[in-house]
Amino acid sequence: MYHFIAYWLELKYDRRAVTALEYGLIAGIIVAVIALGFGVLGTNLSNKFSKVGNSL
Repeated sequence: MYHFIAYWLELKYDRRAVTALEYGLIAGIIVAVIALGFGVLGTNLSNKFSKVGNSL
């Protein structure tokens, strides 16, 4: 039990995990923005192709 508590106390002062978490959040936000952009772009592009197809 002592080793477990000592390990958690060491992690309390380790800043590498905080940096990894920040990078993970940034990557998640970037992925969400790209996915949203592709969703909007895909819908608009589909509508444009439908209009072109109907006019032909």
